Amino acid sequence: MIPVNPSEITPEPLYVSRRKFITGAWAFAAGSLLLGACAPSSGSNSGNTIPPSLPPDALTSYDDIISYNNYYEFNLSKEGVAQAARNFKVTPWTVTVGGLVNKPQTFAIEDLLKKFPPEERVYRLRCVEAWSMVIPWLGFPLNKMLKEVEPTSAAKFVRFETLYDPERMPLQKSAMFGWPYIEGLRLDEAMHELTLLSNGLYGKALLPQNGAPLRLVVPWKYGFKSIKSIVKIDLVEEMPVSFWMTESPNEYGFYANVNPDVSHPRWSQSSERRIGEDIRRETLMFNGYPEVAPLYASMDLKKNF
Repeated sequence: MIPVNPSEITPEPLYVSRRKFITGAWAFAAGSLLLGACAPSSGSNSGNTIPPSLPPDALTSYDDIISYNNYYEFNLSKEGVAQAARNFKVTPWTVTVGGLVNKPQTFAIEDLLKKFPPEERVYRLRCVEAWSMVIPWLGFPLNKMLKEVEPTSAAKFVRFETLYDPERMPLQKSAMFGWPYIEGLRLDEAMHELTLLSNGLYGKALLPQNGAPLRLVVPWKYGFKSIKSIVKIDLVEEMPVSFWMTESPNEYGFYANVNPDVSHPRWSQSSERRIGEDIRRETLMFNGYPEVAPLYASMDLKKNF
């Protein structure tokens, strides 16, 4: 767990009512890690990035966000992840970015966040099991990092890899799955302004159960695409074979776009339950982010699920 100075955290009730942060720094035990968060900017893509065509959603409570998690490296139970991950150490941490790039680099997490100061973005996260949350993330667009390493003309996809360390992630000792966790995006998806590398939420550093210290957030896709605890990013020519494509290819495709018209083999995706609510909601195409539709204009999204 990352120690956080309580005096530097906006209380949740005040945060929810005003949706503002105080720009500042939160401390790591082993050094200073910048988590400066900007207040929302009216009429821009920074700040509250819910499309203006949609009404603002109420935020999911911080307690729910940190206590109900999918993270099989630690525990198969959503309610058990936080306890299993409580001693996971995230310092020191580096992210290696390479493959088909002109300027491969290895970033120490604190240097990365100084280079690309995080901003606040409120995104919905929709899970394939038909539940969802609305989370105020801290992060920066992935395209900023990718531009820094200069992808070559041969690069067509981005491959992400989670830390593999069975001593720190106990369920990686199990032969139930083929570790490490791998995910991928098309390069144009990765370069889209909505695609975020996140290091915090609710104005606080990410906790281990939420993917500390750095995770992907792709708000128009199902949550399993938003890989956690990233240590390696490679630009590649061929489509990466992701973790769930390997484990259950008839259930999980590469694209994983939220689509109410494509059912999971074991349940419908036409509705969802927001964590903290009893009602069910109609599932929105692309999770309510219509601005990404041009990325798939020529594709059959029932075939390319």
